[in-house]
Amino acid sequence: MIEKLKIIKQKFDEISDLIIQPHIISDQKKYIKLNKEYKDLKLIVDVSEKYFDAKLNFDEAEQIIKEGSDKEMIELAKSQFEDSKINIEKLESEIKYLLIPKDPDDSKNVVVEIRAGTGGDEASIFAGDLYRMYTKFATDKGWKHSLVDSSLGTSGGFKEIIFEIIGDNVYGTLKFESGVHRVQRVPQTETQGRVHTSAATVMILPEAEEFDVEINMNEVRVDFFCSSGPGGQSVNTTYSAVRLTHEPTGLVAQCQDQKSQHKNKEKALKVLRSRLYELELEKKMKEDSEKRNLLVSSGDRSAKIRTYNYSQGRVTDHRIGLTLYDLQNIINGEINKLVEELKLHYNTQKMKESNQIF
Repeated sequence: MIEKLKIIKQKFDEISDLIIQPHIISDQKKYIKLNKEYKDLKLIVDVSEKYFDAKLNFDEAEQIIKEGSDKEMIELAKSQFEDSKINIEKLESEIKYLLIPKDPDDSKNVVVEIRAGTGGDEASIFAGDLYRMYTKFATDKGWKHSLVDSSLGTSGGFKEIIFEIIGDNVYGTLKFESGVHRVQRVPQTETQGRVHTSAATVMILPEAEEFDVEINMNEVRVDFFCSSGPGGQSVNTTYSAVRLTHEPTGLVAQCQDQKSQHKNKEKALKVLRSRLYELELEKKMKEDSEKRNLLVSSGDRSAKIRTYNYSQGRVTDHRIGLTLYDLQNIINGEINKLVEELKLHYNTQKMKESNQIF
């Protein structure tokens, strides 16, 4: 592990020199990539410096104990020896965690797409519940969120809703939320008190930057139409809503949330770029079977990942067998326990699969 940390420190120093060079700063694509790598390596370098300091203290204390004749000095050295030993073990665990290969998309913002599935009106209502759950969680994390497009359900909620979340490490936090979410409860319209099962599909897409995906606008059909949702006096009077169709893939993205045609086009382009990026990611996952085995669920959008059972007040994540009897708080945005357990499961698997030897 020590040799690996020395190599990382050498690479960190090289990047530190590079990112202040004018020719790198002028190349935005290269500069952003190197700056991200610099930040990732700095986390490891900072912890490794503490680790080497702790090892130095440990060796000094061990030497004093072996050679010392002063009882008071030996007692102090023994105390330093034990403290350093505990500190080294703690820092070694932290370094091993930091050395797990990172998903390069973890730091990205996300586009979230929630669609009502089986269950009719109740599925739309549940899609609305999930939308509120994620936006409350985002607010609590200090992230920003904004609506891109939505289609209202006939009895509340949404047939479909698309929104973006902007903040620090958003994709790394939410990427395991993709899949089918199932709810079991008595709908408001049910007169006989029977429990119904409904579902909604959640997709978490890493928001692609312009340099991640290059879109040839000659291959994109742009249609303008009147907004049908919230938007004030301009709704149904101006062609401010924008629909983009990527003709080579057939992918469609639209936005009608903003009054400005230009802003709607900008948002729709973000969604289209992210969907194209997701297509590329799926191809890579299929080609890389080892990486595919490390996923908790991710790619399979038809996989049932979680059940929200109202009568029992429980939420069960089927991928890791975790059940929490805290449904009301979870549906109100307190999903941190679920998120952290999924990340821990993923990272534990990844450490085993990568067979890292320290």
